[in-house]
Amino acid sequence: MVALPSLRGLQAFEAAARTGSFAAAADELSVSAAAVSQLIRTVEEQLGRKLFHRVNRRAVLTEAGVEMLPRLSMAFREIGSVARDVGGDAFRPRLVISVPPSMAMGWLSERLAGFVAGHGAADISLRGDDDPVPFDHELIDIRLSYGPHYRQHPTEEIVRDTVYPVCAPTLSGATRSDGLAGLPLIHTDWGPTGASFPSWRNWFEAAGSEPDRAIQRGLSANSSRAALDLAISGLGVALAQGIYCAQALEDGRLVRPVARSLALRQPYCLTIPERSARRDVVAAFREWLIGECRRTVGSPALGAQSSET
Repeated sequence: MVALPSLRGLQAFEAAARTGSFAAAADELSVSAAAVSQLIRTVEEQLGRKLFHRVNRRAVLTEAGVEMLPRLSMAFREIGSVARDVGGDAFRPRLVISVPPSMAMGWLSERLAGFVAGHGAADISLRGDDDPVPFDHELIDIRLSYGPHYRQHPTEEIVRDTVYPVCAPTLSGATRSDGLAGLPLIHTDWGPTGASFPSWRNWFEAAGSEPDRAIQRGLSANSSRAALDLAISGLGVALAQGIYCAQALEDGRLVRPVARSLALRQPYCLTIPERSARRDVVAAFREWLIGECRRTVGSPALGAQSSET
């Protein structure tokens, strides 16, 4: 009869594979790196499969290791869930949330207290990530992204947003009868690997105006949050998503100097791996996050959306 690997050995493998390091796994399990290495070597001998290639002091997963990792991670999550259910208040649910960097830096971080107040304490890891994200390697429970990037996991469209020209109230007084002409413009460029963000050229063309070379001048930011902060500082007019600028419009830090808006090409999507979907804390956060996104995009401060695609 083939001996089954010990739970401790499987735990050592899962931690090392997930963190990408025997040393990190050792810290997590409160043992030495040598102990982690020996536990994994014993598991390999018992299974008759090589789980890591050891190259130049680095441990790289073999195909067998890659195949084992998500199933073991899910199993240990289930064990943890059972322990929390039995232990009651002694255990707190853990939630790994991944969102675009601009959302992590302001929008969501400012609202998380509302979720905790309504649903109880949890050990939350908030990550600001660009796409694509390593769901299994980082054990991400829920990902909010612009556009449907993850068809290999259950993904749903939750809201469609619009961009609005916004600026500080002091700057809006400089608008002339011909709209934004003469005002400094703030440009947002998500970079060569990001989705295409609506440009000022797109906005003027949708408004039926012929853009000139002047629209290429001004400040530029590679994140929506940075562009919004520049606008709040009075440095120009930015094209900002409703989800980010609604609060600043509500409290008067920003105004809309012109009414026209421009629809984003893709929706915001929520992706939840199957290993996480059945967890109560994930289901609760999903419901809360969808409500917050839809409430913000529908803010009365955004006014009537005269959007163009």
